[in-house]
Amino acid sequence: MEKFRAWSDCDGDPETVFTRDEMLDNITLYWLTATATSSARLYWESIRRVQEWFTKSTSDTVDVPVGCSVFPKDLPRPSRRWAARRYTDIRFWSEPERGGHFAAFEGPERFVEDVRAFFRLVR
Repeated sequence: MEKFRAWSDCDGDPETVFTRDEMLDNITLYWLTATATSSARLYWESIRRVQEWFTKSTSDTVDVPVGCSVFPKDLPRPSRRWAARRYTDIRFWSEPERGGHFAAFEGPERFVEDVRAFFRLVR
């Protein structure tokens, strides 16, 4: 529950964004399948590298078309200028008014709009 509170655009009350059933369904999925640890492993393994992207100049670039939706309550929140140093072909950039780390869960319609807008540009 703490992650829903801390990482969502909910002003400290996750029940303004998710129902209790939605949160419990999500938590139960990880609990019953015993995958909470493995799902968090990506964060643990990549945190140092992601921090380096923000603090050091890197010559590693991603040259394929990229679409970004930068939600106001997600962390980290890169600027477009910063993202362009690493991602050389940003075709779509969106900064929605609401959303956090769980943006697709918080506002699926908005998330899908951005995904569709990006793919319209690259197909």
